[in-house]
Formats: sequence, C-alpha cells, structure tokens
Amino acid sequence: MAKSPKAFRTISEAADEVGAPQHVLRFWETKFDFVVPVKRAGGRRFYRPDDVMVLKAVRRLLHDEGLTIRGVQRLVQDQGLARLTAYADPAATLEIDSGDRAETASEAAVTPAASTRLEAVLSDLEGARARLEAVLRR
Repeated sequence: MAKSPKAFRTISEAADEVGAPQHVLRFWETKFDFVVPVKRAGGRRFYRPDDVMVLKAVRRLLHDEGLTIRGVQRLVQDQGLARLTAYADPAATLEIDSGDRAETASEAAVTPAASTRLEAVLSDLEGARARLEAVLRR
C-alpha cells in the first residue's frame, strides 16, 4: 500500500525519492541549515513532503546544474527557501536573477545585448582556439 503524499518519509524513503544516498542527506543537514527533518526517539529521521521537495531542489542544483554547496547557500540567502523549492521540478526552467526582474535562461539568450556579448565571447574563444592549435602544431 502506497503512502499518502502528505505522509512523513523515513530517511530511506526520502533518499529513494530524492535520488541521493542516505549518508548524503545526513551530510546536507550539516551544510544547509534549512534541511531539518523531524527526529523521533532514537534519532530516527522523518522527512515532511516539503523537506523532500527541498532535498530534490538541492540535489538538482548540486548534481544536475553544477552549483557548489556555497552556491546553494547563497541562493537561499539571496532568494529565499520558497524560491529554492521551485528547482525541485526537473521540468522547471532555471531562472537568472538580473537585478530588478528575473528572466529565464532562454529569454536572456535572445536579447540583443546578450546576443552581442555572446558573439564577442565566441569570437574571442575562436581566436584563442586558433592560437592554441598553432602552438600545438609546432
């Protein structure tokens, strides 16, 4: 019989749902002060549905998006825990904070200013590649 979506999860159930080993969840508790499962007698951990959602977001940011632990800490500090939980859904588009408004990565890529900057960077990279290839041919 399956658990209710609102039921608490044991650490093994949470680890399976998040896609990270149990010891990693325990480690994240030491690094992220917002990861606080309920502890019952004997130190057994129980994760609320919201805890599991936060852990999924942390896993995605660390493992899929390549953020560091400090990067996730800063994200929560700057944008809040509610914003972090938006990253739990793999279908969600990650957003770039550009000052007064957040824009999706796809929106940022199509603006004329971003396009000009990317073209300049691409040109620099192509030049560096040509110089490197010339050195390697010697």
